[in-house]
Amino acid sequence: MDGTGILDEALERLHRTGPERLGRLSNHAPMAVEALAAHGQAGGVHRWLDRYSAKLEEFPSGTAPVTAADWREALGDRRRLADWIAFFGREVAERPWRDVLGQWWPRLLPGMYGGSTHPVIRVGHAVRTLLGGVETAPRLGELAHGLGYWAARHRPVTGLGVLPVGADTADGANSADTAHTALDAVPPLAERTGGFPDRLARVTAVPVWADDVRDPHVARQRLAELVRAATHRYATHGHGEETMLVHAATAPNAVLRTLPALPATLWLPSLRAAWVASAAVTAMYAPDAPVPWSPPGGIAPQEIVRLALVHGDEHVIKLTDTAMDVGDERAMAAALRCVELSEPLS
Repeated sequence: MDGTGILDEALERLHRTGPERLGRLSNHAPMAVEALAAHGQAGGVHRWLDRYSAKLEEFPSGTAPVTAADWREALGDRRRLADWIAFFGREVAERPWRDVLGQWWPRLLPGMYGGSTHPVIRVGHAVRTLLGGVETAPRLGELAHGLGYWAARHRPVTGLGVLPVGADTADGANSADTAHTALDAVPPLAERTGGFPDRLARVTAVPVWADDVRDPHVARQRLAELVRAATHRYATHGHGEETMLVHAATAPNAVLRTLPALPATLWLPSLRAAWVASAAVTAMYAPDAPVPWSPPGGIAPQEIVRLALVHGDEHVIKLTDTAMDVGDERAMAAALRCVELSEPLS
């Protein structure tokens, strides 16, 4: 992890800005600068922030403090963004951050689909910095900002049906054998118009996958399998929507990164929520047909990170970060495909 202090400087700079702009678009800068610092590019963080600054808005005004008595009423109310961030700021100042995360993860997990999954992704980046062993005030503050954003944008998905695919299971249901086949079995939406909330409302069923998992450690393995499959799939399907399909991989990876900080009892529901997120994004933005993927040739992984920084698009940086976690040739090809498909940051 970054030992230069640059990441902390960047987070302090960003905590004066809001988690969104235009009332609907996420501030990706905290996630991107953490990813850059994690892969040896801290020296370029402030210059990148200068380029991104036009996409930042001032921190919003508060309404009323969120309390233990009324938090349920405030959950999912985006007008309470500042109130929720202040609440979690107090929480992480007064208690160990792992205790705060363990208490609130099961409360927030059912609503990880709000904000186009960006809140949970922001939390995953924050947790990675803290698991690195350096618990500075800016890094604890970043966890508070991520959790507060998640609480304000909390949006559950309920009533999903299951699609019968793959092999029969012992209980008579049908499931896909692997994450790759499960994602392949996700049917595209018939009507692929509108933004993320509109499309999400049209997702009514996803294939059964990993419902038979009972061992938390197997759940962690399956989640890693899902991240790999979704990252690989971007190499052949990213042209369906070069920006939004990134989240089919980065959302479950955020959950995977958080598991070591959570009690093992929370790993099973975490796998299931992450699967629904990845499958839903796949349904919402899948192209009509895949294209062949091209191996990255002799380009080293660290050179791909540098290319992502030069390109500048925040989603390119975040998918490259996830591809580095996966670490194989097709993951690197997915990162390069994202560079090719995406508009550079001006």
